[in-house]
Amino acid sequence: MNRVTESIASTAILVALVFLFSWRSIDAANVSYDHRSLSIGNRRQLIISAAIHYPRSVPAMWPSLVQTAKEGGCNAIESYVFWNGHEPSPGKYYFGGRYNIVKFIKIVQQAGMHMILRIGPFVAAEWNYGGVPVWLHYVPGTVFRADNEPWKHYMESFTTYIVNLLKKERLFVPQGGPIILSQVENEYGYYEKDYGEGGKRYAQWSASMAVSQNIGVPWMMCQQWDAPPTVISTCNGFYCDQFTPNTPDKPKIWTENWPGWFKTFGGRDPHRPAEDVAYSVARFFGKGGSVHNYYMYHGGTNFGRTSGGPFITTSYDYEAPIDEYGLPRLPKWGHLKDLHKAIMLSENLLINGEHQNFTLGHSLEADVYTDSSGTCAAFLSNLDDKNDKTVMFRNTSYHLPAWSVSILPDCKNEVFNTAKVTSKFSKVEMLPEDLRSSSGLKWEVFSEKPGIWGEADFVKNELVDHINTTKDTTDYLWYTTSITVSDNEEFLKKGSPPVLFIESKGHTLHVFINKEYLGTATGNGTHVPFKLKKSVALKAGENNIDLLSMTVGLSNAGSFYEWVGAGLTSVSIKGFNKGTLNLTNSKWSYKLGVQGEHLELFKPGDSEAVKWTVTTKPPKKQPLTWYKVVIDPPSGSEPVGLDMISMGKGMAWLNGEEIGRYWPRIARKSTPNDECVKECDYRGKFMPDKCLTGCGEPSQRWYHVPRSWFKSSGNELVIFEEKGGNPMKIKLSKRKVSVV
Repeated sequence: MNRVTESIASTAILVALVFLFSWRSIDAANVSYDHRSLSIGNRRQLIISAAIHYPRSVPAMWPSLVQTAKEGGCNAIESYVFWNGHEPSPGKYYFGGRYNIVKFIKIVQQAGMHMILRIGPFVAAEWNYGGVPVWLHYVPGTVFRADNEPWKHYMESFTTYIVNLLKKERLFVPQGGPIILSQVENEYGYYEKDYGEGGKRYAQWSASMAVSQNIGVPWMMCQQWDAPPTVISTCNGFYCDQFTPNTPDKPKIWTENWPGWFKTFGGRDPHRPAEDVAYSVARFFGKGGSVHNYYMYHGGTNFGRTSGGPFITTSYDYEAPIDEYGLPRLPKWGHLKDLHKAIMLSENLLINGEHQNFTLGHSLEADVYTDSSGTCAAFLSNLDDKNDKTVMFRNTSYHLPAWSVSILPDCKNEVFNTAKVTSKFSKVEMLPEDLRSSSGLKWEVFSEKPGIWGEADFVKNELVDHINTTKDTTDYLWYTTSITVSDNEEFLKKGSPPVLFIESKGHTLHVFINKEYLGTATGNGTHVPFKLKKSVALKAGENNIDLLSMTVGLSNAGSFYEWVGAGLTSVSIKGFNKGTLNLTNSKWSYKLGVQGEHLELFKPGDSEAVKWTVTTKPPKKQPLTWYKVVIDPPSGSEPVGLDMISMGKGMAWLNGEEIGRYWPRIARKSTPNDECVKECDYRGKFMPDKCLTGCGEPSQRWYHVPRSWFKSSGNELVIFEEKGGNPMKIKLSKRKVSVV
């Protein structure tokens, strides 16, 4: 070991020891800040944070997720607080299961990590309704995220409830807890102008309300360019190195660095290369950043009906450093771990040293930090997105690949370059196992009839809005009517069928004519409304038209997003002797939900509400069918995914736990010129559509089933299939990761 290498190694050991023992000194400490960084217990610190949303995994996974983030070089965990999960009805709170926020934060504390809590309580996050309870939309006078009394009352009430809960558990740093930062509102700056002067008043009120909670740690507002001086304005994006807070006394904080992107049913797979993620992080810290958060570090799963969008997949993998199943994604996790080590070697200089920027040539620059003792650290950047370059810095030559940053913690030795991946790679396999049971595999089957069972919920001579009718208590709403066809209609004689035309605000529709499944029409993640045009076989006499409208998660962001509707707007049939038959204002009967939901067939145990058919060969391609089978857990201990490639669309449960919506919808190109790539070029600015794969493949084939949901035997798997599939081919697949 030469003298320089020995010096760097000694610095690394010192940094590790300081971080380890600093936790002993922050009990009942204060959190303050200046223009350089946060100070925790009177010590400036760099924060590298990992977003892990507690309800997108299960409590059994939380310790390993937090530990994997820590092993990856993160020293903080960040999460939103999910209002609609905690207050499902006014004043009725829930903190059990995946929503046990106190347990989650204490696991973070036990790991010796900081906590950043974004209370919001609006969160966006591709989460249903942006995290706001649907019931609030129906409180008279309420406009979300605006200057009106109902919204402000309920927002403040929930925020105060959460703050008091956390204070009671002594979870803020001044109480000896791990929470160092909190956030109010979320990316409101994008939309504030759409609310006029009331928008600005609301933003100022939000900050004032938050600060009045007296939590003893700073509040921040992300993407809020007019944030008042009492809170810290922060940045979200793929790159935030050029961001500056809106007042000079604030530290440079990056609340959301997106290391991947979300996916929609029918959409392709987005990928952000590890090299580009590392480049963005190195540029941020090189330019004086001091708090950085990966959104997401572990994306997790949108269990049940929690996904937003609409059309966000049940998987929220996000191509994050920890995958949906809780396993490190290599090389991304390993490459970023190496980056974090390199950055922390220069922590003291980055937050205390003098910063200078030098131009080293075209698209070449150096960010250099020094102190009075002569200690020096440098970040050398090649901003050219095509060409590698050689640069001279302090009489030494360095090779900089295109679009990369080299970190020199002593201004001499390169310990890391963002484009040079030395981390191991991984090979991921989903190993299938047939469903099995030690007592023999037997299926129970119950098929619903299309349309209304029992009595209609109501009847109207118009088409109603889907969301205003269901209030999101279910995905499903039946629109049913009937028509009488005269036996002298020409199409009955000539065999040229009439054509059904339907228009909808979204999201998806199954069509049944005379109780037979005709087809499906749907919007997608980029265009929610849709039209259907389909030939129909009508008979002389009465014909039943049963239309099952479905939501696939509610809108989660945008100006006045709570007013975005769904459901049918027009129904007509063309081809009658007298022309087109317009059914839009006909007599329509409505029913909320499907029958099996009302009967709670997804709950474990024998249901005597219906007569199940027991068989070893369940029917295929049968719509509106409930399947129940008792299974053993798969062998081994690997994470498990439910393989639904053989099914159509529906929902699944294990032992009453909501696996979520399944829909192995094939990913299509948005335009004929869209292409999927075989290999991603990390060079150049990333956007979600830059590097897409998966054309012609299911958007989501496997659905995460946490191991902790399985019992040793006697597990009830329940499937509701909407349009028809082959349950005999459903499998449980184990996620195997091999390091290459």
